[in-house]
Amino acid sequence: MSTDEPTESQTISLVLGSGGARGLAHIGAIRALEERGFSIESIAGSSMGALVGGMHAAGKLDDYADWVSKLEQSDVLRLVDWTLSGGGLIRGDRIIKRLKDMVGDARIEDLPIDFTAVAVDIEHGREIWLSKGSLFDAIRGSIAIPGLFTPHRYRGKLLVDGGILNPVPVAPTLRSLNDFTIVVNVNGPIPAEERRRYRERREADEAPKASEDTGLTERIRKFFNDLIERDGPDMEESEPGLVAMLMKSLETMESVITRQHLAVFQPDLVVQVPKDACMIHEFHRAEELFELGYGRTIEAMDRLWGQPDE
Repeated sequence: MSTDEPTESQTISLVLGSGGARGLAHIGAIRALEERGFSIESIAGSSMGALVGGMHAAGKLDDYADWVSKLEQSDVLRLVDWTLSGGGLIRGDRIIKRLKDMVGDARIEDLPIDFTAVAVDIEHGREIWLSKGSLFDAIRGSIAIPGLFTPHRYRGKLLVDGGILNPVPVAPTLRSLNDFTIVVNVNGPIPAEERRRYRERREADEAPKASEDTGLTERIRKFFNDLIERDGPDMEESEPGLVAMLMKSLETMESVITRQHLAVFQPDLVVQVPKDACMIHEFHRAEELFELGYGRTIEAMDRLWGQPDE
């Protein structure tokens, strides 16, 4: 990989990692890279990285960012189409429909930027690179977190979250002849000084508000938070719930795989977003996550290449 200082309009292959709502930090990272003059020519993403990368490759990332930044917790809940069958709690059809409304029925091979969504063929236990065909079938397969989203049947394969086998998919970008390879890992280590700050933000956000709906929506919100965070209101806060335990297990596995992949492929730059930045479902923290991804990317570029000349 190249270690030279970047010059104006150099091209990059961008790798966007898995991580639920933390993947919104990818939007800030993309903004920072473009602000520095990079031209993103190739994108590979797993899970939320595939969603953000696909929207950028389709030229609709600003539309998506504007929409998601306005979501409240109650809006996020309305997008959840619960199911008691099919291998998950959420079908995901409403989310995909909303994305299609922004883009249309796009095909990956027609996008102006080379794009690959990574998923896992769960029946055969192998990694799948989706670089042709329906953009939203590819995204839907890549975001199918086991136990949370139902798997997605596409082209005879049952697809689940790409992060299971490849949370930072560098390999699909190696076919692109770009100047730099940059990885945004949203399952990064947690600096000690940031633990307290994120905890305080989360507690402040969860505090009851006078304008908050106290009816059915609020009861559903409480149930959803209890399901994600702990098994019930009588459990200690340190005790994870069923889904939280599954997510923690996946994050632990993905952290190990990520370290191995970064050691093997040695990208030019790795942007680390701490894994405690938010819970997997906290999409209502969009603006905060945009800023986090932007700031972390600027810091990483400055450390490697120094600040640009004024």
